[in-house]
Amino acid sequence: MSKVVLPTKGPLLSGKGWTAFFVALIVVCAVAPVLNMWVPADSPLHMSDYAVALVGKIMCYAICALAMDLIWGYTGILSLGHGLFFALGGYMMGMYLMRQIGRDGNYKSDLPDFMVFLDWKELPWHWTFSGSFGMTLLLIVAVPGLIAFVFGFFAFRSRIKGVYFSIITQAMTFAAMLLFFRNETGFGGNNGFTDFKRILNIPIATQEMRMTLFALTGLTLLGFFLFAKWLIGSKFGRVLQAIRDAETRVMFSGYNPLPYKLTIWVISAVMCGVAGALYVPQVGIINPGEMSAANSIEIAVWAAVGGRATLIGPIIGAFIVNGAKSWLTVAYPEYWLYFLGALFIAVTLFLPNGIVGLVRKWLSREKTEKTAAPAAKEARREPAAAHPAHAEPEATVQAPLVADVKGARA
Repeated sequence: MSKVVLPTKGPLLSGKGWTAFFVALIVVCAVAPVLNMWVPADSPLHMSDYAVALVGKIMCYAICALAMDLIWGYTGILSLGHGLFFALGGYMMGMYLMRQIGRDGNYKSDLPDFMVFLDWKELPWHWTFSGSFGMTLLLIVAVPGLIAFVFGFFAFRSRIKGVYFSIITQAMTFAAMLLFFRNETGFGGNNGFTDFKRILNIPIATQEMRMTLFALTGLTLLGFFLFAKWLIGSKFGRVLQAIRDAETRVMFSGYNPLPYKLTIWVISAVMCGVAGALYVPQVGIINPGEMSAANSIEIAVWAAVGGRATLIGPIIGAFIVNGAKSWLTVAYPEYWLYFLGALFIAVTLFLPNGIVGLVRKWLSREKTEKTAAPAAKEARREPAAAHPAHAEPEATVQAPLVADVKGARA
């Protein structure tokens, strides 16, 4: 009986990969702060506050795209409800920031302004721990993770998959959006939370705090990328990919897909919740609109455009799509949605593996051509070596045979 040999685990990143990683780390932690805070505003190298906020926001979106790649690209589960987990993390941070306003609000009350306006007399029960930053950090992870666990447990146990799973995730997000729109839920209704003043008693509207949030977001994105890379390279990651390719065969091999799918689903939801928490203080607002169906679909678009099951592809896709969106919504605001739809259709039809897949195809073709060129030259040399230039012509070699025949006739 032959022994099954598992593939050897390679390095977390290649040499070029680590170089690119440390370059990104230096850009986030050193280059960007220098360009924003110390380079004069009239210099062409200056990074404006608007650019800092825009790139910081896109990095939050890139975390969501990376989370989508784990659940869709590597596990084969298309979720159209990740906007809910993003918004839940944002609301947890928003509740803390609203408590940090204190008596600096319009009504000079310990309660948030919208509660005073609605004649609330005290904080509702779910605001109990909103005044503690430590508890807020815990809730940013726990709330999206718990909701994802409950929903995923019943969905995966019922073996709901494919388009049906996508539909119920979108229905769950839409239901949550309608709930958060109601004033009596204590989440600010359709206006949500805004007018933030401080975080950890430090003013938010300062250049130093904006750059701190920017760097923190970049570090979180890089950290999640390394974590996802390690996870996919582990035995757990190989089982996820096997579930994506042939779930029935995985079950026949003795594996129960439920805990694997549920674990990666919860991890993906927590990543989106952390992204939402980083997003809110940089953008300055959170409302139920973040739970809209369009926002969840856009997360899938970022992953598809960049390239599923690549990890780096969804991050690239998030930057490309949102960078184009930022420009088009100013230059051609009425055509932005048409562009997004056309982009998704074009990627689906002509780039099934996304931008990263296309680049890899080009690089593979160039490598094949470079490898084939020396082989072709060697093949051309071999006939020349077999028939050197000073060799006698074929007729001369056959002459003795002809002479022998004539001699036999005589």
